[in-house]
This record gives sequence, structure tokens and C-alpha cells, in this order.
Amino acid sequence: MAIRKIRQLGDDILRKKCREVEEMTPRLRQLVEDMYDTMYEAEGVGLAAPQVGILKRIVVIDVDGTPYTMVNPKILETRDTQKASEGCLSVPGKAGEVTRPAFVRAEAWNENMEHYEVEADGYLARAICHEVDHLEGIVYVDKVEGDLYDVEEDYEE
Repeated sequence: MAIRKIRQLGDDILRKKCREVEEMTPRLRQLVEDMYDTMYEAEGVGLAAPQVGILKRIVVIDVDGTPYTMVNPKILETRDTQKASEGCLSVPGKAGEVTRPAFVRAEAWNENMEHYEVEADGYLARAICHEVDHLEGIVYVDKVEGDLYDVEEDYEE
């Protein structure tokens, strides 16, 4: 179990585009494991590789007990919209209202580099969009409608 340092807003790495993963190496497997450990330790629901200082197209998500490792994720389809409060492990103690797709169909490769597609709505759709944005150097604060606001310490998004 390895907990990595979560980069915070203001760190230049959060604004850079990530590189595609060509093959799953032992080092990248360890990164995926560390990302899950880091996300769970921080009580988050998603984490992208640049948030731990690695410019690779890898995200991990777990909004309801079903973990998703997404290597080279791509959003294929979106429908409708949802507006909700959103937070980020890289912007601790803050949240803001963000409009995201209500439905997402995405493709990715898992930690074994097996291709899969996922269809998601609600909170999972929001998490996928949020984490894929990180891979493009976009932080949710860029999409906040209105002002960021302080959240209580037990806020879990």
C-alpha cells in the first residue's frame, strides 16, 4: 500500500495534457494500485494520474463500490445534462456547481489492457467526465458556474 501525494490547484502538472499508455508495465500496475490506495485514503471517488504527478492517461473511479480502472479513456457519447455540486481532491475544502452530461458512454482499457465500454448516468457519469477532464489539463474549477464555496470536512466528493 502506497499513498501518493495529491497535487493541488496551482501545480503546473494539473494543467498539462497526458500521454497515451502504450503498454501496461509493472511500474504502471503499481501506479494504478497506488492511485486506488491514495483515492480511498483521501475518501475520494476518482483520481487521475496527473493528480499524483504522472502524465499518463489513467484514471481510477469508485462511486459505489464498483472500481473502474480506465486506461486511455475516451468519451464516445453524451446525452442530456445534470447540474450538481462538485469537488476535487486537488482542490480541498472547496466545491462549486458544475453542469455535466447526465449520460455518458465511454471506452477504456483496464489494468490488463483489456478493452471495455461503460454506460453511466448520474454520479458515475459525472465522475468519468471529471476525471477525463484531468487528462486534458482541465480542472473542474474551470467549469464552475458561480463561485467556489467552502465545504465541511466530511464532504466526500
